Amino acid sequence: MGCSSKGEQSSSTRYRALQYFPYFKTQGWEPTHITISGGIYPIIQTLNSVKSADIVVLLRKTFPWPIFWTIRRLSKKLIFDFDDAIFTNSDGSISKTRMQRFIKTVSKCDHIFAGNQYLADVANKNNSNVTVVPTSVEVTKYDLTSPKNDDAFELVWIGSKSTQKYITEIIPAIEHAAQSVPNLTLKIIADFELSSPVLKIKNIAWSEIDEAMELSKSHVGLAPLTNDSWTKGKCALKVLQYMATGLPVISSPVGVNAYVVHNGVNGYLATDNKAWSEFIIKMYQEKEHLKQMGSEGKKRVFQEFAIDVVFKKMFAIISSK
Repeated sequence: MGCSSKGEQSSSTRYRALQYFPYFKTQGWEPTHITISGGIYPIIQTLNSVKSADIVVLLRKTFPWPIFWTIRRLSKKLIFDFDDAIFTNSDGSISKTRMQRFIKTVSKCDHIFAGNQYLADVANKNNSNVTVVPTSVEVTKYDLTSPKNDDAFELVWIGSKSTQKYITEIIPAIEHAAQSVPNLTLKIIADFELSSPVLKIKNIAWSEIDEAMELSKSHVGLAPLTNDSWTKGKCALKVLQYMATGLPVISSPVGVNAYVVHNGVNGYLATDNKAWSEFIIKMYQEKEHLKQMGSEGKKRVFQEFAIDVVFKKMFAIISSK
């Protein structure tokens, strides 16, 4: 089985491909990955690999028609996997070029793996062989017991420059909550830094090795999103990471986030900045309830989004091709 994506450091590649490779190997398969970006050589390498693979998985990436036509012709079985609304611009606006490439790709593949139902519904318009395969997490990696700083109330957000705008939009709400919550701290785990004149922000460079530990030392995970055609395609990765470490979550009620977060059970769904402030204050005032909410979230992830659970669903489809 061969998988092609834009790169091994991409979160999509790590969470929707590479973390499954050991599981495929236990089934006697030989999965390989090729980064298909950076010029003509990776494309040639991919085409050579496609010819020898029994199953080819294209992860998120669409191609100009001549390249895709060649991949399709050389592939015995071709699966397209995507976990973002790649048929729109990243601000949610319409992109005719992206949609045309998406339609041509989806319509010619043998099967489609969509990260959520919204994405599946769009793909299903051009291919009836669509399965929702949610993003999963290796729960043992996040099952840590790290000491929390009882002298502060620590909110955490994990992300990247491409999603910086979402956390930036709720900074005023967090600053407002800081007026009522002593030593309120916002921990940013990312490839950029933020600052505030009135809020303590702890900037931590993202590291795959340390991310689980840094999450587990926090009190509450934050998952703000705008509501548009792009964010509806998001697959709740950071929410799953928070919950896997036993953190309760405050999230925007958008896409899969609204499905995973049960309001008042494993977190809260905030519709505006006023609600964000109120829920932060509420969680601080009811700290004894946070552990129970975190346990409920962890249970949800272990039952439905653990890597072994999702792999069984994926493998049943791939092995039948």
